[in-house]
Amino acid sequence: MTSTIGIPIKLLNEAQGHVVTLEITSGQVYRGKLLEAEDNMNVQLKDITVTARDGRVSHLDQVYIRGSHVRFFIVPDMLRYENGAGYPGS
Repeated sequence: MTSTIGIPIKLLNEAQGHVVTLEITSGQVYRGKLLEAEDNMNVQLKDITVTARDGRVSHLDQVYIRGSHVRFFIVPDMLRYENGAGYPGS
């Protein structure tokens, strides 16, 4: 059985080196520069601003987040049409 990389994974790989925002299942929001993204959506970020559910803000130098804990990603709009990663018709 061969596996193919889907559009969300391609888009996440294209976002490497750019600032992304993600929310994890606990409700915390992380915003930082995407250093690495794996095919299972594990990500490594640097220079991160973390916003807790209660609104408290803190800063981290570097963090590694397991893909199964991510609720959603927000990537820069400029990646919409990069290398065919954008959704058809968008």
